[in-house]
Amino acid sequence: MKIGIVCYPTYGGSGVVATELGKGLAALGHEVHFISYRQPARLDSFHENIFYKEVRFANYPLFDYPPYETALASKLVDVVKYDKLDILHVHYAVPHASVAYMAKKILLNEGIYIPVVTTLHGTDITLVGKDPAYAPVVTFAMNKSDGLTAVSESLKQDTTNFFKVDKDIKVIPNFIDFNRFKKTNKDHFKKALSPNNEKIITHVSNFRKVKRVDDAIRVFSIVNKQIPTKLLLIGDGPERQSMELLCRELNICDSTRFLGKQDAIEELLAISDLFLMPSESESFGLSALEAMACEVPVISSNAGGLPEVNIHGKTGYLSDIGAIEDMANNALKILSDEETHANFRMRALEQAKKFDIANILPIYEDYYQHIIDTTVFNK
Repeated sequence: MKIGIVCYPTYGGSGVVATELGKGLAALGHEVHFISYRQPARLDSFHENIFYKEVRFANYPLFDYPPYETALASKLVDVVKYDKLDILHVHYAVPHASVAYMAKKILLNEGIYIPVVTTLHGTDITLVGKDPAYAPVVTFAMNKSDGLTAVSESLKQDTTNFFKVDKDIKVIPNFIDFNRFKKTNKDHFKKALSPNNEKIITHVSNFRKVKRVDDAIRVFSIVNKQIPTKLLLIGDGPERQSMELLCRELNICDSTRFLGKQDAIEELLAISDLFLMPSESESFGLSALEAMACEVPVISSNAGGLPEVNIHGKTGYLSDIGAIEDMANNALKILSDEETHANFRMRALEQAKKFDIANILPIYEDYYQHIIDTTVFNK
């Protein structure tokens, strides 16, 4: 198949999943065309079946904001026509689903029908999409997509609760590439970060309020009083400065490292003993899954799709949003006993294997073929 993938090129979950999916499909022999305004962050190596098509747009004085949607639609038309794509897969509904519909109508006027699959990732539904400024367009675009998928059962339910969607939503979960995310021997690296063999607790996010990074820091502060630990805070965003101030207030700066954005995040997960994800909203919890693949138990909230990934009492523990004391107590249960810790590590890996990309890619292949066959039939 010749597949066009539209995504945001950032470190956010939807862009990461879209890029890893495209790379996996290319490795199976499919021709994959990434279409975005910048090369996706995870598109970091050459592959003969992968092509990147940059969306260029000019900022004329008339416009306060560049008309990206128009430029993207024109680029989609161009790529579909001249690379003869079989299907378009757009990730994150806002604005990609509506742009794909526009491109599809333009192409149809030229006698070309391109099936479109839209994947919902989370905030495009639970936050941005249901904003009255966008909701009518998002609803229309979802219903006009030939295929509609969500990354978790929780997100599927949220979508049907928030929107009048008359299409079936297929749940295809996010996935993990075990060629990259696995526990490896990085003892020299761990020694540099925990010279006295302290336990390493890790949090990864984009430092937005919804991620509740302050909760992660407060949980660590409680644990650190009872067990020698180090906290690695990976990522960056609008809350970083206030989080640095919070660490000063709690007097834990000597035990805390702000590492910013990291490309080789798997190396940091490989030396971690526990992962914190106290988010207020998570459609799936990809960072938690990446940690589990590296044999790291997870302490998380029970928001959104997290209970579908982190199994309470087996791979880690779930707590109500904001339940800092409960999260800290659960962290202590895991870290206080080596045998208990080892069992949680083992079960985290077993659960993560269910989301191996090798298991998920055939689901996407079958779904694409189903959409292609049925839309051609209905054409």
